[in-house]
Amino acid sequence: MNDRQGLEVPTGARFIVPPRFLAAALILFGAFSSALPASFAQAPPDSSLAQRRAQHLRHGINLSEWFAQVYDAKGYTKEHFETWNTAQDIALIKAMGFDHVRLSVNPQPMFRGKQADQIPTEYLKYLDAAVKMIVDQGLAVMIDAHPASDFKDKLAADNDFVEQFADFWRGLAQHYSNLDPDLVFFEVLNEPEGRDSYRWSGIQSRLAVAIREGAPRQTIIVAGARWSDDDDLLFIEPLRDPNIIYNFHFYSPHVFTHQGATWGENYWHFVKGLPYPSNAQNVLEAAAGVPDPAKRLQVARYGMDQWNGARMDAEFDQVAAWGERWGIVLVCNEFGAYRKAAKAEDRAAWISDVRKSLEKHGIGWTMWDYSGGFGVVTKQNGHNVPDEVTVKALGLKMPSEH
Repeated sequence: MNDRQGLEVPTGARFIVPPRFLAAALILFGAFSSALPASFAQAPPDSSLAQRRAQHLRHGINLSEWFAQVYDAKGYTKEHFETWNTAQDIALIKAMGFDHVRLSVNPQPMFRGKQADQIPTEYLKYLDAAVKMIVDQGLAVMIDAHPASDFKDKLAADNDFVEQFADFWRGLAQHYSNLDPDLVFFEVLNEPEGRDSYRWSGIQSRLAVAIREGAPRQTIIVAGARWSDDDDLLFIEPLRDPNIIYNFHFYSPHVFTHQGATWGENYWHFVKGLPYPSNAQNVLEAAAGVPDPAKRLQVARYGMDQWNGARMDAEFDQVAAWGERWGIVLVCNEFGAYRKAAKAEDRAAWISDVRKSLEKHGIGWTMWDYSGGFGVVTKQNGHNVPDEVTVKALGLKMPSEH
């Protein structure tokens, strides 16, 4: 019954639409659909190429403090570039079973205002040597734009600076465009920090276009705003370019993964020996060491939340469902736990649970980091030595010579 018309239409009845009305309807629908947002008007992009290339990004490690986050007073020097990581380190990474590295690169030492596409050749030769060293071992490499906060603050506020950074990316991408696109990836920006997620979506789209102009074949890696957490990723809508991988970082809960840290939340430096998995009782001793009662409550809540493997699965269920909805490829290219104050067995348990859950959900991973404060290796007598507990937590094997 069609209540509005007061007419009863028998089951199986057919309406005959005159051809002239049908043609007019199709014209109107075409005009309407062309005006729809991409998320309505288009089917999910064909991400098969990105999916195939993501198979080179299943289990990786971050190379930090080499071309970014250089804390040496001398800064970005020839000596630093040639000694911080060597061919022996890259061979060790390969021997441990990693299939890729994420190479953090600070654009600031290479950045020339108003002519950012003119990248200094002196600097590029050191970066070229590092990329070659990695690819020669058969490892894939994510070239990750990893500037300091002041650089990102300018992106958040200055449209002209965004255009300059686009020029930089176009030039850098073109420089590496002749390398094997199955092994060389470009990551738009590490942890944008800007709180305006809508602005970041626009900036990221502009930068991705510039990269694509410089390197038509390479796969681009993008992420959400702020700290590139999983909820930041789920905020964005995918770009129209199908040859893209979507990335997020995972350090939850920070009170555990950053215990003892002297950056971020001030109270973290009071937290020591906080256990994982957590429950309401086993966190009380560590919580008692935090003098501020409000912050002490945050540590206690970590216990009440009962973080464990099932909690990790629930988190990544949401990420995987988002990726499936859009038909896109996901990676997690930062996760890890700070070594300073965590018990080795608890840190390993957290790393293992995250790694297993990511793998269960078909998400490739890149641990933070190789030799820094979260490292998979430790310095012993001037040499980088794999930490067996961490290696096993990652599901990898100790190299035979170690």
